[in-house]
Amino acid sequence: MLYYLLYPLREYVSGLNLFRYITFRSAWAAITALAISLFVGPYIIRKLKQYQIGEEIRKDGPESHLAKSGTPTMGGLIVLASVIIPTLLWARITNIYVLLIVFATLWMGIVGFIDDYLKVVRKLPKGLVGRYKIVGQVTLGLIIGSVLYFSDQFEGISTLSTVPFFKDLEIDFGYLYIPMVISVIVATSNSVNLTDGLDGLAIGLVGISAMTWAAIAYVTGRVDFSDYLNIIYLKDAGELTIFCTALVGASLGFLWYNSHPAKVFMGDTGSLALGSALGTLAILLKKELFLFIVGGVFVAETLSVIIQVSYYKYSKKRIFKMAPIHHHFELMGWEEPRVVVRFWIIAIVLALFTLSTFKIR
Repeated sequence: MLYYLLYPLREYVSGLNLFRYITFRSAWAAITALAISLFVGPYIIRKLKQYQIGEEIRKDGPESHLAKSGTPTMGGLIVLASVIIPTLLWARITNIYVLLIVFATLWMGIVGFIDDYLKVVRKLPKGLVGRYKIVGQVTLGLIIGSVLYFSDQFEGISTLSTVPFFKDLEIDFGYLYIPMVISVIVATSNSVNLTDGLDGLAIGLVGISAMTWAAIAYVTGRVDFSDYLNIIYLKDAGELTIFCTALVGASLGFLWYNSHPAKVFMGDTGSLALGSALGTLAILLKKELFLFIVGGVFVAETLSVIIQVSYYKYSKKRIFKMAPIHHHFELMGWEEPRVVVRFWIIAIVLALFTLSTFKIR
């Protein structure tokens, strides 16, 4: 929004020429997001406490978590406000990439809000029935996939996906592209949701991933860098950098309240929205396969649940002490902050490895 208001005035105020640079707007999007988090966070937390919107801790989880019962949840509202507002302020809001990423984030934010509302306010134990969550995720994937598949702006590259470690190699999903998009969004939104079980864990991992996608979005949207790195050039995709840095700022701001011991949980309002945002970023940037690397911790968390459930059905025995795997390490005697920080370290290493794959080809 500010781009359209201030950049045309550069002829009268030379300093406003800065608004043409994505790097400038990205930096201020991050700062704005952090400021909004720190400003509105206390207010939203007070309101959540006032209306007694507290987390119900599952009884089959680690005993140490029972003390967290009643901690305000639905704090994802803080994250959503901190991401969406700076994006609308600093990005070119008519850009198709910006429109799609904002739409995806808000869509699953609403689905997550309904789930939290039913669980916490209406006291329905299961919240939004699982199949309705899936309907929301699938519908979002169908919309995003259809726009990319049928839009003239993506003609010739709409169904392509970059393969890590290989030059000039892309997968063309063809008619399977829309189902692939649906699968990615369902998987990523659920994986972040599963990972959101320790104070600061999920939001820290999201911030690390967002920083990685910011770098990828920036080089993908520049014809010189994309040509040098031999990756698909996507005109105007650089605007996604602004959303990504806003997400970094929002993650840092929310972490201020969500670090151990957490004053607020993001709930499904945040986890489903952020998961779908990360998946949509990969889809828009034609880097879906990179999710397995940059989101490696999320992948491991999801696989631990799948393996645990599948093996238990087969043998009536457990491989892990508890799934998702972060609970396994807790029951091994690791303190919660130790698990979180070590998972962050792994995520940072994976982020650096992801960026290195653009040269290791």
